[in-house]
Amino acid sequence: MIIDVHGHYTTAPAALGAWRDLQIAGLKDPTKAPKASELRISDDELRESIESNQLKLMKQRGSDLTIFSPRASFMAHHIGDFSTSATWAAICNELCYRVAQLFPDHFVPAAMLPQSPGVDPATCIPELVKCVEQYGNVGINLNPDPSGGHWTSPPLTDRHWYPIYEKMVEYDIPAMIHVSTSCNACFHTTGAHYLNADTTAFMQCLTGDLFKDFPTLKFLIPHGGGAVPYHWGRFRGLAQELKKPLLDEHLLNNIFFDTCVYHQPGINLLTDVIPVKNILFASEMIGAVRGIDPQTGHYYDDTKRYVEATANLTDEERQLVYEGNARRVFPRLDAQLKAKGL
Repeated sequence: MIIDVHGHYTTAPAALGAWRDLQIAGLKDPTKAPKASELRISDDELRESIESNQLKLMKQRGSDLTIFSPRASFMAHHIGDFSTSATWAAICNELCYRVAQLFPDHFVPAAMLPQSPGVDPATCIPELVKCVEQYGNVGINLNPDPSGGHWTSPPLTDRHWYPIYEKMVEYDIPAMIHVSTSCNACFHTTGAHYLNADTTAFMQCLTGDLFKDFPTLKFLIPHGGGAVPYHWGRFRGLAQELKKPLLDEHLLNNIFFDTCVYHQPGINLLTDVIPVKNILFASEMIGAVRGIDPQTGHYYDDTKRYVEATANLTDEERQLVYEGNARRVFPRLDAQLKAKGL
């Protein structure tokens, strides 16, 4: 089985975006604010949005199952207040759940949280509980910067985040550390803010001792880990100067990386530097980079081609990247698959 651990509902019917526009307009003019019940998207609309997009490409490219969460750039936690985010998160999470119900062999949901700048993360717990217990979610997306590029929240190692970590450990679910839209003009959302955040999250964990408090906590850092694999020597050296244990012991029992790296040299580097046990297959299709690479004639985000082509993996290691590691890092996914005899 080939499991893509990083998928977002980027092709949701237009009605979702239209409802969100009204919600944002309602922040200035409450008379324009829509009710959640006013958003109506039929099962047929959901099927069409998936069958002609993600599912079509999955079949073409040879992946079997996608962990599917709301569109990352749409989370936009900096907009409005907690109530705004709570309503929006509930709507988006329900749509991903419905997609998973319509296509149970191909999609399993992961949740966005109703984060809001300056608000206690404990307020996210009810949505997290609902998504795990009622929707069968196998993971969450955690935004380390709800402010949208201004970084007003404490580091991930701060006790500020502990209520979410405690619930993650209770449910044995990992978090993908994933920011949303940048509202800071200095940081392009997908070209800078995302990769900055991946690198920042890793460095925050390196400087702290979070995993001493939560030895079973698991983070998935997307987009190949940002700058981390490329500067592995820098991070090893910094850990040494900070009197931290070797990175294998300090972080690599708890932090994992995906393969959303869009060229062959990048995957070659990732698989050469990072231990195989810490790499999970992912593509983030249809996402930030949707075009065709003129050098290869293939889509940039067809990451399976790179994993297949790298000489750094044996067949056994490649299968760990495709399936084994995902089932270990996402125990609830593994349990669901075993229940189906897979």
